[in-house]
Amino acid sequence: MSWRELLPPWLVIAAGLTGIVLLCVSTKDVPITPLRTKYAIVLDAGPSRTILFIYQWTTTKANKTGVIKECSSCPVQGPGVSNYSDSPQKVVKSLEPCLNWAQKEIPAEQHNQTPLYLGATASMRQLNLTDHILSDSLLAALTVALKSSPFNFQGAQILSSPDEEAFSWVAVNYVLENFFKYDWRGQLVPSGKGMAGVLSVGGTSTWLTYKVEEENQASKEGVRLQLYGQMHSVYTHHCPCHGADQLRSRLLSMLIQDQRSAKTVSNPCWPLTYFREVQWKSVHAGPCAVSDDTSNIPGPEEVFNITGSSNPTSCKRLVQSLLNSSSSCSFFKHSLSSVFKPLQTRFLVISEAMDFMRETVPSPDLGQAVDRLCGMSVKELVKESQTSLDTLADYCVVSAFIFHLSTEGYVFDFDRSVWTAFQKMGDTSSGWTLGYLLSLTNTIPQDSPSFLKGIEPGVWSLLLILFVVLLTGSFMRISYRVMVKENSFSNRNSSVFDDN
Repeated sequence: MSWRELLPPWLVIAAGLTGIVLLCVSTKDVPITPLRTKYAIVLDAGPSRTILFIYQWTTTKANKTGVIKECSSCPVQGPGVSNYSDSPQKVVKSLEPCLNWAQKEIPAEQHNQTPLYLGATASMRQLNLTDHILSDSLLAALTVALKSSPFNFQGAQILSSPDEEAFSWVAVNYVLENFFKYDWRGQLVPSGKGMAGVLSVGGTSTWLTYKVEEENQASKEGVRLQLYGQMHSVYTHHCPCHGADQLRSRLLSMLIQDQRSAKTVSNPCWPLTYFREVQWKSVHAGPCAVSDDTSNIPGPEEVFNITGSSNPTSCKRLVQSLLNSSSSCSFFKHSLSSVFKPLQTRFLVISEAMDFMRETVPSPDLGQAVDRLCGMSVKELVKESQTSLDTLADYCVVSAFIFHLSTEGYVFDFDRSVWTAFQKMGDTSSGWTLGYLLSLTNTIPQDSPSFLKGIEPGVWSLLLILFVVLLTGSFMRISYRVMVKENSFSNRNSSVFDDN
């Protein structure tokens, strides 16, 4: 028997063996993660206004935490929630336009799957302290209204100050890609970078937020957050009387006492030709009011004429003197201790004054930027911003305050590209909403992926080669048999013609 006759059965045997091998090869389930977009809504009930944020992310998570891609927002018309304490139903009415907008932005089939959260901050915290019955009635009215919306309402709460600042810290480090980054394949990998800190300058207080080590004593006083497979202990230090409004009031109080005999008080931190009448009780009241000489305190109704002299050097010197004599905040003193160690961190500053300085007088040198800002005229300030002149005039004091902290060893990041990236995720004053939602994505279930059966690449390659050989051999055998038959038929025909 020739090899040509043995080839067909051998091919059948080889195909059978191949089938047996396929049955024996181990397989594994390969998940196909769905890329369906998910949505979540966060309402920021702030002191002066309420903003509705819609965040989007795919169902893919990175170590159980979501990767948020986009954000859109709708400012609610009217004042902050706390201003409706005498008429809770009006606050419900004010939310309707933005809730209707959200229904159009989010696909209808996902409305009942979209979580809706409300977080109230500073003004509601204050109202809760002074009249918790009113604050409870406001939250109750909001809860009833939001439950009736087509979205999946998850609750309304008043955030504590440490929680609000910790969530802002999360937002900053998320945008800066300090938790993870995308590699050249577009996959998420650990960034390997350290975490940034956040210095937030409000109206009455300043907050310093940064990560501390687990073994650090400060970690017991901070907020613990599970993000992207790691536990982070975030510590927030509160510095009362060092917000923008209080810094201005304390500086004016000091200037009035130093220049009381003069008809007009000169303020080197205000621009030239800027003028304001100030009543003593408006700048010297409350727990932040401090006087070295109590016998020389003006009467509460006494009015002083204060005019700007625009002297950056004198302004920085006055602010340094003011802070050095301050007893209400010692964070730039205890920062050198072994407990807190914030000097190892770069800080991003959240402040309207610093936003303005980044846009109008960008400079890698903070001291030079402060000098240029404090030297701007009224005309230059008004030209650069639509903000009221009274607010713009106080930006110099805040920038001098930040500069003073930089001389104490704090390192601030004023890279405009970094700030632009942060602004892309929404209103920077509401940065806590992004961090808040990121922390909540750990509790939002991920869609169950579908699976395919798969084998190892090496085994797959070997089987592919084997099939190619078998198919090629079979094709060659069939072609050979056809050629043999055609030749045989041709030979018989030629012999018939020869016989004739």
